[in-house]
Amino acid sequence: MRHNKKFNHLGRKSAHRKAMLSNMATSLLIHKRIKTTVAKAKALRLYVEPLITKSKNDSTHSRRIVFSYLRSKEAVTELFRDISAKVADRPGGYTRIIKLGNRLGDNAEMCMIELVDYNEHMLSTKDTKKKSRRSRRGGAKKAAETATAKNTNVEAEKVVKEEAKKETPKADTEKKEDKA
Repeated sequence: MRHNKKFNHLGRKSAHRKAMLSNMATSLLIHKRIKTTVAKAKALRLYVEPLITKSKNDSTHSRRIVFSYLRSKEAVTELFRDISAKVADRPGGYTRIIKLGNRLGDNAEMCMIELVDYNEHMLSTKDTKKKSRRSRRGGAKKAAETATAKNTNVEAEKVVKEEAKKETPKADTEKKEDKA
C-alpha cells in the first residue's frame, strides 16, 4: 500500500528523476524562467524551493549541500550571489507556475515556472494597476457624463481639423494669385 506517499515519480527511475530535476533546477536558477509540463513544474517546485531557502545562510556547509543537489558551480554561484539577496526577506513561495495551455503533439499541459522576484513585468503592473469598484449609486451617471464630455471634445477636435483643412487650400490659392 502507498499510504501517505505523495511524491510524484514522473514515470522514471530514481536516478533519472534526480538527474532531470537537477538539470531543470540549474536551468531555472540560471535563466530565471523555464517552460515545462505542469507535473514536472510541481515536482521542480518541491525540489528547488528548499535549496533557495538554504541559500539564505551563506556558509560552506550550505553551499556543499546545495552543490550535492545541483552539480553545477555556475548555478550555485548564481543562487548564493544574486538570488539569495533578492529573496532574503521572503518567507517562502519563491516560484510561480503559469499555465500556458496544452502541447500540440501529445496534449500535455504546459506551463512556465519562474522565480517570483525576477519578473519585472508583473512587479510593475502590480503596483500601477488600480482596481475600481462599480456601484449603483451614481457610478453609471458619472461614466455617462465623462463619455459624453469625451465625445464632445472629439467632435470639437474634428470640426477644428476640418476648418483647418478648408483654410489651407485658400491660403495656397492666395499665394498663387499673388505670384501671378
